[in-house]
Amino acid sequence: MPPIGGWICCSRKSKSVAPIDNSETDGVFDYDLAVIGGGSGGLACAKEAVNHGARVVVLDYVTPSPQGTKWGLGGTCVNVGCIPKKLMHQAALLGESIHEAVSYGWQVPSLDAVKIDWSALTQSVQNHIKSVNWVTRVDLRDKKIEYVNGLGEFKDPHTVVATLKNGSKKELTAKNIVIAVGGRPHYPDIPGALEYCITSDDIFSLSNPPGKTLVVGAGYIGLECAGFLNSLGYPATVLIRSVPLRGFDQQMANIITNEMEEKGIKLHHRCIPLSVEKLESGQLKARWTNTETKEQFEDVFDTVLIATGRYALTKQLNLPAAGINTVSENGKIVAATEQTNVPHIYAVGDVLEGRPELTPVAIHAGRLLARRIFGGATQQMDYDNVATTVFTPLEYGCVGLSEETAIQRHGTDNIEVYHAFYKPTEFFIPQRNIRNCYLKAVALREAPQRILGLHFVGPVAGEVIQGFAAAIKCNITMEQLKNTVGIHPTVAEEFTRLNITKRSGKDPNPASCCS
Repeated sequence: MPPIGGWICCSRKSKSVAPIDNSETDGVFDYDLAVIGGGSGGLACAKEAVNHGARVVVLDYVTPSPQGTKWGLGGTCVNVGCIPKKLMHQAALLGESIHEAVSYGWQVPSLDAVKIDWSALTQSVQNHIKSVNWVTRVDLRDKKIEYVNGLGEFKDPHTVVATLKNGSKKELTAKNIVIAVGGRPHYPDIPGALEYCITSDDIFSLSNPPGKTLVVGAGYIGLECAGFLNSLGYPATVLIRSVPLRGFDQQMANIITNEMEEKGIKLHHRCIPLSVEKLESGQLKARWTNTETKEQFEDVFDTVLIATGRYALTKQLNLPAAGINTVSENGKIVAATEQTNVPHIYAVGDVLEGRPELTPVAIHAGRLLARRIFGGATQQMDYDNVATTVFTPLEYGCVGLSEETAIQRHGTDNIEVYHAFYKPTEFFIPQRNIRNCYLKAVALREAPQRILGLHFVGPVAGEVIQGFAAAIKCNITMEQLKNTVGIHPTVAEEFTRLNITKRSGKDPNPASCCS
């Protein structure tokens, strides 16, 4: 996650190249564009293509998870990712708010009786998801995009074969093809993983309450799941193989995990799973080991959730038949401008090597690609300075470079880090813990101190960081940030109050809220 810093108008120019030559291929095809994958990136590309008069088909098929979970059109984000995750996170926040409401004078009959109805929650979440699935189907129909509910693979560079639900085959040809198959959760190679464990593919529609849960993995998916499960009343334990939130700013990652531990989540560092065994009671006995001390541990859980990363769904595509040879060791497609080594075959979204695995990234890249293929446009996707948020109990939003990456690229002497702890106004009355409410700006030391990264831990972090992401794109400087008048009292205004640097050694804790 990287950044940049001009006044209130953007001086940063979009990358562009020569328009795509879409006339080199002779022959008649069934479609101008075939999109393999009905997720965010693929659908965005398909819809934009029809806006330019293209004949488009979308192929999408969900192979059930090892636990049998399947879902409809729309991809990971809608069905088993961002959307259900945010709804579960909201449910957790609402539960905490009920307890805090008492401090504000609300009369709650019995706090001890406040608990989540898991089946009601999952039913509400699934009802919303199904409504989105339906709207997506209708949207494709209205735009005259053909939808094929089949698993696509290449027969040759211009021919795709779809295996339908009943096992029959459907063959179609296209002048251009976009690969947007995304990925699925990775399972560790240990006894019992596939048989008894679930992943993020399963948690949002789990038929029974998860109960005491072991989460294997401490990336954002693992920490988010552990966070909302614990807040919903289901004790959570997390196994961390190396560091939490790898790829994110590690100071901020540690603040996040500190908050989680203070909320009662158990974190086991430097630990990897060994096995999962099903007991006669139906519970699961998990064994794991500390990779440093070699000590082994075991405990009994109701649910074991695997969150050890994801893999790209490229093996099923028969890429050699299409002539695609730019595939990395982990199965992802290497395509700097979304164009593979086969000129008329492209890739967008999580299937791309070295690109942020984020829905808005896939959507924007898909739209720009369609405009280049069919609209004569030249603008390329800019993958730098993409904002994101980790929806842990105390959220973490960021845009731009981490402190470690900034130092690595520019050197310690050339970086200035402004930082502060702060007190959200709404935390005062219920006396919520404010120890982990923290933010920082990573900037170049030389005037005018262009900001390279902004990092924020606190409530509604996603809402806070989204606006600043536009400022980073416009090359905002520390001088401009300091001269911005904040909206009081908000947590977002804390960025405009930053004035203490790490180098100064001064106390970054606030003295008061209004001066």
